[in-house]
This record gives sequence, structure tokens and C-alpha cells, in this order.
Amino acid sequence: MSDTLKESLFEKLCQLQCHFTWIPQKDNTDFSDMKLRLQDSIKLGVKYQATSYNHLAFVNCQQGNYEEAIQNLKEAEKIWRENHNNEFERRSIITYGNFAWVHYHMGQLTEAQSYLDKLEIICEPLSDGPRYTAMTPEVYGEKGWSLLSSAATYYVEAKECFEKALEKDCNNVEWTVGYATALLRLENISGVPENLERSQPVRYLRRVLELDPDDTVAMVNLALKLQEFNEAEKANELVEEALRKTPDLPYVLRYAAKFYRIGGDVDIAIGLLKRALEFTPCSSFLHHQIGICYRGKLFTLKKKAGSNYPDRATFQLKAEFISKSKYHFEKAFELKPLFIFAKLDFAGICLENGEVARAEEIYNSLLSLEDLALDHKQALALQVGLFELHHKRSKSNAIIYFLDGLKIHHGSKQWKLCDSNLRKILRKQIQRNPRNSKAFGILGMVHQLAGEKDEAVKCFEKALEFDPGNEEYLNSLSDLRLST
Repeated sequence: MSDTLKESLFEKLCQLQCHFTWIPQKDNTDFSDMKLRLQDSIKLGVKYQATSYNHLAFVNCQQGNYEEAIQNLKEAEKIWRENHNNEFERRSIITYGNFAWVHYHMGQLTEAQSYLDKLEIICEPLSDGPRYTAMTPEVYGEKGWSLLSSAATYYVEAKECFEKALEKDCNNVEWTVGYATALLRLENISGVPENLERSQPVRYLRRVLELDPDDTVAMVNLALKLQEFNEAEKANELVEEALRKTPDLPYVLRYAAKFYRIGGDVDIAIGLLKRALEFTPCSSFLHHQIGICYRGKLFTLKKKAGSNYPDRATFQLKAEFISKSKYHFEKAFELKPLFIFAKLDFAGICLENGEVARAEEIYNSLLSLEDLALDHKQALALQVGLFELHHKRSKSNAIIYFLDGLKIHHGSKQWKLCDSNLRKILRKQIQRNPRNSKAFGILGMVHQLAGEKDEAVKCFEKALEFDPGNEEYLNSLSDLRLST
């Protein structure tokens, strides 16, 4: 095939709706971790296996495992035929698109064209748009799952995909589960609403259980949300029912463990996580959760008398909890090198153990990374800010990092902690020096970022009272007055 025909084929492939046109192919994508997670989901026999096989084919192709990718797609095609025979063609749009791309990467251009021909036949009656694809609910639904499996950056787009799929079939349990999952993850990032009625994840998790009363993963996720709103009795019932129905499903075990950990039953949580680890021994998530459990036991122990005296039993126990926390956090990011939260938690335990230099080394290495996800950037800004404040005794550096964190994800847990730490520092500075224009100016920025316009105006006016003509304060004040 000539270069011109190859270029023409490539242009057609770029029109497809499939993993090769959805998933970002960046250098910092951890394909090894993604592959492990997809293989685990297939091995455990979870629902929607064809979707996992399609995604796994993309990952294998990115890693140069072309024959494995072809086999993955054959498995997906087989599942579609067996379980969705009436809608096989609609379900195959993504699988055939992936087939075309894999053959293209293998240099098998004739085979790639043959799949484009199949797609043209399938899509012609389904779409007035591009010749080789059709935006059916099935396509939107699978795209949503693929984006959910990638990174937090794509959760909003994933939610929108499930919304579009549900517009055509509001009773489809697969897309309702996806929509509830996207809402759940987005709410975990942005912060919990003030009351149960306003929680969209709760509404859609309940809808999932209306459509499929045996969805035990939805049960434990709903229990976790109800726990946040102090609905303890119903939450406990859901967790117990989920564990009774699927006692060996790792996805249920991991969320049930989180439920018990938050509720204070840390030893039960550790037992559940270790049981889940037997089924998925390479799960970075599980190791991270076990580390969090041991860290919780450490913090509880530190409140007891004698934990700082080497001849006391509590001192030895403290050393044990530190060691186990470090082991599991480190194991988590060994399995998943881009597991930023595990690295931050590991650094935090190093500080608990007096390993300040080791923690600083980790923070510096993370600060040097490019293209960090926004939630990672915010968590890092908070942790480094606290490190500068409490260990380096540098309030000025701490302010810089807390401000950086405040500019990301308004309302999240990390945002609130950056906000409260900043206000505490700045108010103390103003108490010591009521003419501190810089403190007033930064506090004005804090109020502005929090949406508190009147308070921000007052602070900038105060700042200008002690530093007349400061252009930064003048501009901020002007912007605020124009926006009211």
C-alpha cells in the first residue's frame, strides 16, 4: 500500500469511536497498572467483561503486545455474540474499531481496511455523521467506562457520556452503574454536600439497586455515602448484606473495609483487605488501604500515655505500626509508580518516624513532575505546605503552597485544609502587626478564591491603606468591584 493510501487509511481510523481515539496516550500513563487492573476485573468474573477486554486490547497494543491485543478483541467479540446477540452489531462498533487500529499498528493495512468496511455497513443506518462510526448509547456507555478507568481528569467527560447513553435508555443498569460511579468519584473530589437529599451519587446508587437488587458493589458504595450522612443503621445493613451475598468479591471487600475503618473497626477492615489481597495480590489500592489502616492505629496509639518511652509496650507497638504502614504504602507505589497519594502517605509516615530528609526528598521528586492531575497537585500543595510550616518553620513558603492548593478544586477536603491553614497564619500575622499590608493582601486573595467578595474588598482596602499604590492590590480591588 502506497504512502498516500496509508495516510488516507490513518485519516479514516482517526474518525472512529474506540479506545485509540479516546484514551490519552501520554508518557505518564501507567499502562502496567492499568493492565493489572483490567486483568483482575476479567479474572474475577465481574460484569461488563467485554468492555474490559476492549480496553485491555488497547493497553496491550500500546505495549507492543499485538497478538495479545487481537486475542483480547476476539474474546470481546465472543462475549458480545453470546450475551448481546440482538444488538451485536451496535456493540461491535468499538471492538471493530479497535481491531482496525491494532491491524494498522501491526502493518496489516488490508485487514485494517476490512474492519473499516464492516463498520461502514454497520454504521450507515445508525448515523448521519461520519461513515465509520455512530454515536449510539452503547458507544457512549463504553466510552464512559474507558474514561473512568483512565484518570480523574476525565471523570466529568465520563459522566457526560453516561448521561447521553441514559437519555436513550434510562433503565439500562450498566450505564446507570457507570453514571453513579462517575458521580461518586466527582463528589469525593469536590466534597460532600451538606445534606443527604442533595447527594446525586446516593440517588443513582439507589436507582442501581432498584434495577439490580443484587449489585453488591453498589450496596457498599451506598453504605459509604450513608455513613457520611450519619445513616448508620441502614449503612450497616447494606454492608452486611453485601458481604453475605458476595463474601469473596474483592471490590466488595475493599469498600466494606473502608466502611469499617471509618467507623472505627480498623482490625475488621484489615482482615477484609488482606482477604481481598489473596484474590488480587498485585493491587496497589489494597496495599494503600492497609497502610491507611495501620496509620490510623498509629495515630490512636499516640494519644495513649507511654508511646514515647522505649521501655513501654506502647512504644514497641508504635514502631510496629509505623513499619507496617511504611511497608504497605511503599508496596503500593512500587506496584503503581504514579500512585501519588501513596507516595504522599509514605512521606507522612517518614515524618512520623523522624525521617525528615527522606520525606523532603519525596516531596521534591513529586514537585519536579510535570502534568500531574489536579487532585494530585492539590494534595501535594497541601502536604508540602504543612511540611514547610511544621518542619521547616517557614510560614512564607507554606503560604505559597497553600495558595497554590487553594486555586484548585474549590470545596474539596484539601481545599478546605489549605484555606483554614492560610487564614490561621495570616490572622496571627495581622494580630502581631495590624499594619501588615502583605498579610492583608494575601488574606484578600484567600477571601476572593473562596467567593467572599465583601471580605476580600475590605482586606484589599486595608492592604492599600498601608501600601498605597500597590498595583496588585489595586487590580484585585478593581476586578472585585467590577464583578459585583
